[in-house]
Amino acid sequence: MARLVLKFGGTSVGTIERIKNVARRVKAVVEAGNEVAVVVSAMSGETNRLVGYCREIAPLHDQREYDAVVASGEQVTAGLLAIALQELGVPARSWAGWQVPIETDGAHGAARILRIDTAEIERGMKDGKVAVVAGFQGVGPESRIATLGRGGSDTSAVALAAAMKADRCDIYTDVDGVYTTDPRIVERARKLDRITYEEMLEMASVGAKVLQIRSVEMAMKHRVRVQVLSSFEDKPGTLVVDEDEIVEQELISGIAYSRDEAKVTVLKVADRPGVAAAVFGPLADANVNVDMIVQNVSDDGRFTDVTFTVGKADLGLALKVLEDNKAAIGYRDLHTDGNVAKISVIGVGMRSHAGIARQMFTTLAEKGINIQVISTSEIKISVLVAAEYTELAVRALHTAYGLDAAA
Repeated sequence: MARLVLKFGGTSVGTIERIKNVARRVKAVVEAGNEVAVVVSAMSGETNRLVGYCREIAPLHDQREYDAVVASGEQVTAGLLAIALQELGVPARSWAGWQVPIETDGAHGAARILRIDTAEIERGMKDGKVAVVAGFQGVGPESRIATLGRGGSDTSAVALAAAMKADRCDIYTDVDGVYTTDPRIVERARKLDRITYEEMLEMASVGAKVLQIRSVEMAMKHRVRVQVLSSFEDKPGTLVVDEDEIVEQELISGIAYSRDEAKVTVLKVADRPGVAAAVFGPLADANVNVDMIVQNVSDDGRFTDVTFTVGKADLGLALKVLEDNKAAIGYRDLHTDGNVAKISVIGVGMRSHAGIARQMFTTLAEKGINIQVISTSEIKISVLVAAEYTELAVRALHTAYGLDAAA
């Protein structure tokens, strides 16, 4: 007997018929002799509808009441799935986050999980009862409902699996696993049988939307084995596991891309100690996340240009912060470019193999693609290119690193 946490996203529970389909899948897992807890998202589109209500009533609303409203979507799904399971003869009950309880901090709208008391849920599971838990939510200070931010149901599921020491956390979604790149761009993309936590974290951080970043971080911290698989097809998915579980590791696991980047260049800043702090300190204070950074010093050594990227959604705020701090920074001008894309090559094999970067740069050069900015980590190389070359770059790199599926 295994103890499993199953998580179903919004598209998986988007209609009553799909909820019934989920109930049948859960029943099959229970009948295989497993202890099961299920975490559910709101039905697809429901959270957006509830958010719209809040904004329509008051654009600057009380975030605590906002959480009370938007958390109701998951509670509806949990109740409906519990009913559907009971109709199939499977004992089940629904749990709101505060009933478990899933305790969080007070950062409403983006709360972080502090502790989960699973004792009551586990007692029911040992008696064969399925616990259907509303994802995306918990209970904060003063017994107020708190939500975890978009994609928070993945985090709920992994956290619950960690708290109850589950054997695995299965994330059911509208894709059947993790691919070497976006199959919509590269027809010969391959589904991976296994991928390391580190690789999945890098892929999630640079555009791959299969798993939410916080959930991968939590899985890696607590060593929760995660499987990504389809709600609509009955076939194995991709396991996200510790590197030690992968016997023969691929050199490169995937090519990721993001079109959500914007480039900012701060021109003619005096080249003096503290200039980087003067530029990036105010941005950090405004919670603007800066990614790729490059600095070019003038020939005479007096000035430097600082180029960096931010999310497109943060571009307006970043410019305002820089303009408000122009006197302190001492720059001459600002240039921005939202027509860029970040392309990343990811693989733990980079730790022990040379020439990965050269292969990337050579491949892009052969396609006439100019690299604007470069950043690296231990298992990732990212470049910024003009957005019009996104698909060409991804296809070329996928082929160059031998990731194409056999014809």
